[in-house]
Amino acid sequence: MSSRPTRTASVGRAPGLGPDLAAVCAVTGLVVAAALVGWRLLRAGVDIFLGFPPLLAQWLPHVGPGTPVALVTALLVAVHGPRLAARMDWRPLLSASWGAAVVWTLSLALVDGWQRGVVGRLTSDQEYLYDVPKVGSVLGMLRTFSDHILTNQPVHWTTHVGAHPPGVFLLFVLLDRIGLGGGGAAGLFVVLVGSSACVAVAVALRALGAEDVARRTLPFGVLLPGAVWVGVSADGMFAGVLAWGVALLALGATRRGRRADGAALVGGLLLGYVLYLSYGLALGGLLPLVVVALTRAWRAAGFAQLGAALVVAAFTAAGFWWLTGYEDVRVIYAASIAQTRPYEYFVWADLAALAFAVGPAVVAGLRRAAAAPRALPAGPALLTSAALAAILLADVSGMSKGEVERIWLPFAVWLVVPCGLLPRRQIGYWLAAQAVLALAVNHLLLTVW
Repeated sequence: MSSRPTRTASVGRAPGLGPDLAAVCAVTGLVVAAALVGWRLLRAGVDIFLGFPPLLAQWLPHVGPGTPVALVTALLVAVHGPRLAARMDWRPLLSASWGAAVVWTLSLALVDGWQRGVVGRLTSDQEYLYDVPKVGSVLGMLRTFSDHILTNQPVHWTTHVGAHPPGVFLLFVLLDRIGLGGGGAAGLFVVLVGSSACVAVAVALRALGAEDVARRTLPFGVLLPGAVWVGVSADGMFAGVLAWGVALLALGATRRGRRADGAALVGGLLLGYVLYLSYGLALGGLLPLVVVALTRAWRAAGFAQLGAALVVAAFTAAGFWWLTGYEDVRVIYAASIAQTRPYEYFVWADLAALAFAVGPAVVAGLRRAAAAPRALPAGPALLTSAALAAILLADVSGMSKGEVERIWLPFAVWLVVPCGLLPRRQIGYWLAAQAVLALAVNHLLLTVW
């Protein structure tokens, strides 16, 4: 396959700035409404557990050591990113994009300082690393994991450990076992994996025959405002794992030979492991289904299913049954802060919170995709639709009341795809808008993640 972009005639041609700005203004109105109603609920004594509705954050203007690096990175990507994405050979482009995304994400985290912005994010008494010292035997932890999910017992897992399947906790335990324990190493690991999601999305798009779209969207993936929460939250890592699972399946489905079979198998292993990172990521299964439906590559689908089945079999044999954990989590969720978070507010305010993670360029891109459904090739269009469907299902389920600016990151990274429809001469400005939003959030607010 050529390393040069293939052109799609309908991509990025029509100006349409007026309707784009109208869509951005409409979403801004939704954000303002969510903020006003949220503050009203707080004043009325409804504890929605949001310090700055619709975000889990508090007002705290500040700068930090990451500020100058973030500003320079944003400027360089906005000015030079589109040109480099169009001209660079494919593999160097992917490496450069991952590097830029890592710098962008880490510099945003360092606006809050090394200790508060990186080390402390995963070490609080509600987070994963707090429970790592409790683990003597890894197999013993997996065998008895479900016994400690419910919080109405003397010995139970911390909030984030118990609210997720053991896959994510297992990763942090293994990092600790190989000498990479502590918040600093864990935080950097999360940033490295989470920042690679934009590259994985591009790989999937190119494998499905949409290289031009992949190249045009890469700078938007790098400067995704959701990087504020990728650095440092485990959900950012989830985004990377899911994206690479889909990308490897796409590679396996569109190529032939042992390497293709291997890619599909590894993709299946990652997609199976995703189920043990977060219960809500079962909705991420819509993305690989799109790949299989588009390619009808049943051999690749079989290898992917085998990989996923191996993961499920391994966790089950170790003593953890996914459905038991899910039912226990539903119990603790019903008794948690979800009790006082009204569904009728969060069912729409969650979408306002998501707007902070995806930014105005994504809003404009989605507007264009909706106005001209055939403007995008089938692969990019269906992957975007699958991500949107996952978000809407999570939203109406009532299992995502607040904090979705991080929880929905695994789906949000796919919403940059319609940014490929933005006119070429406007791309720099839209990238600047993405960066300004992320910088404003990180410098004006103190986010929990």
